[in-house]
Order: sequence, then structure tokens, then C-alpha cells
Amino acid sequence: EYVQSRPYQSGDPVKFIDWRVTARTGRFHVKEYEAPKQMPVYLLVDTSASMCVSSQPLSKYAWAVQIAGGLALAALDHMNPAGIMTVGERDLHHTPTLARSTIMQWMHQLRHYCFVEGTALGRRIRELIPRVEQRCLFIVISDLHEPDAIPAIKLMAQDHDCVVLHLEDPVERGRTGGGIYRAMEAETGREFVAHGFSRWFGEEETHSLSRAGVDYLRLPTDKPILPRLRHFLKSRGGTRRSSQ
Repeated sequence: EYVQSRPYQSGDPVKFIDWRVTARTGRFHVKEYEAPKQMPVYLLVDTSASMCVSSQPLSKYAWAVQIAGGLALAALDHMNPAGIMTVGERDLHHTPTLARSTIMQWMHQLRHYCFVEGTALGRRIRELIPRVEQRCLFIVISDLHEPDAIPAIKLMAQDHDCVVLHLEDPVERGRTGGGIYRAMEAETGREFVAHGFSRWFGEEETHSLSRAGVDYLRLPTDKPILPRLRHFLKSRGGTRRSSQ
């Protein structure tokens, strides 16, 4: 981006001469530019089994893939390299790049899902942190079903800019209309007894993310997602916010 024009100094490239200012002042001036500030964007996409089960036309997994692809292409438009790491059991990891073809390649790979894939969000984050030397923007797209997810994200936020997009199916909020039932969480094997008006998973720890400097947004899949996401990203602007 153009910053200012200054008097010409010996050794300055001729192609940077500001001919308009030179003609007005009678002395050679050159244009100074500011190099764009690039912050790599890492998308951590949850590909575990719980993301695939849905009571809505589009599952949490389908939304995660769409959101990840849109954010990656938006990052490229702003000249920010985008990379991805899946945080399920599959091994899909691409370091940040400006190549659109690479982005389209891993978006194609994400089309496939598995109903028995376990979660590894906390472990993958702890493995990735020591390998990233430059400050990055980490965007976690997950339903946060793993117990170690919140502590690992807090650890990552100590050195990096972090955003958590928490996808939630309406049945996870309870009020399904059913009676008492026994269930087992497919990823962790945890068994529990619940009823139609109980939440499957607690939300106490998610409130602590904002105190750790993490931008947090809950995205229920039974409500319009894109307007909320667009408003959230526009309103960040370097400020920390948490939206419930």
C-alpha cells in the first residue's frame, strides 16, 4: 500500500519515482510502500463422528466443511496463507499456502466422512503448537465434545490469535420430547443417562474461553449460520468478543 512520497536518494529504483510530485516540486521524489502484513490462517476442522450425526438437513460436519472452505478462500483474497489440520483420527494436514489449487484439493478430501471416527482435538493442538514459529490465526471449527479441547485451546491462545466456531445441533440443547434413555457418546465411549429435557454436554468451560483471550461464537445448526458468522467476523476488528 502507498504510504508517502519522499525525496529521491542515490540507489532508489527508478520505477518508484513519483512523477506527479516530481513535476510539481522540480525535485525527484519516490513513492514509499508498506508491505502487506500477512498472518497465516490455520483451520482446525473437527472430522469426528459426532460432527456427522444430525437432526437437521445439514449436519455440523457439512457446515464445518463449507465454513472452512469459505474462510480459506477469503484469507487468500487478503493475501493471508491458509492451512488446515483435521482434528479427528484421519491425517490431513496442509501448512499455510497461497495456492488456491491446494485449498480446492483439501476441500475435496473433506467431502468424505466417517461415522465411527474418533476425536483428537486436544492432542492435535498440543502437537501443532511447538511446530508453529510465526504468530498465526487459529480457527477451530468443532462441536467441542472432547474433554481436553478447552484446555488445549487456552494453551494455544497464549501465543496465537484464536477463534472458536462452536457448531451445535439442536438436540444437544435438550427438549427433544423423549423420555428417559441411556446413551453412549460414540467418540469417547462415555455412557450417560438423560431425558428429553436435559443437555447432553455441559457449557460451563466455554464461558472461560473469552477470559483466555479467545473469540468464541456458538452456531446452532437450526438457525441461520452465515449472517451470524459474517457479523461476528466483521465485528472482531482486533477486539475480543464472545457471542452466545
